[in-house]
Amino acid sequence: MLKRTTTTEVYALSQHISMSAHKARRVIDQIRGRSYEETLMILELMPYRACYPIFKLVYSAAANASYMGSNEANLVISKAEVNKGTIMKRLKHRARGRSFAIQKPTCHITIVIKDISLNKYIDTDSITWSQKAKWKKKNTTMSYYDMYSNGGTWDKK
Repeated sequence: MLKRTTTTEVYALSQHISMSAHKARRVIDQIRGRSYEETLMILELMPYRACYPIFKLVYSAAANASYMGSNEANLVISKAEVNKGTIMKRLKHRARGRSFAIQKPTCHITIVIKDISLNKYIDTDSITWSQKAKWKKKNTTMSYYDMYSNGGTWDKK
């Protein structure tokens, strides 16, 4: 029996992108878990402003993976997250000498790409009996319960 030990993961991080984390999460939720090529097509066709910085970030993560020796066809986005960044505070001048506070939110985006072809395996047959799991699957009998043959709730008045 073979068991997976480690996976090859490469990440790209972009900080202080000038948009709210909620707007970026709307796009990130659509690409999480998809292949690299499918992600690029989705990001090119979506009409949101957050798509362009995320597109650049996914492309950068794939470039990092190709530097490590991965093929683009085997890349999958394993983790994508958006964190809230700092808020830039500005003042807008209003009538009669007053001012109005403007808050410009930022966000940090992290994309982790995994190469599914570079999984490393170990042989678990060489593990001794003491290291294997102690539990065993017990034989359980399943009984079929038919509510209609026993009268059920429908026969009561």
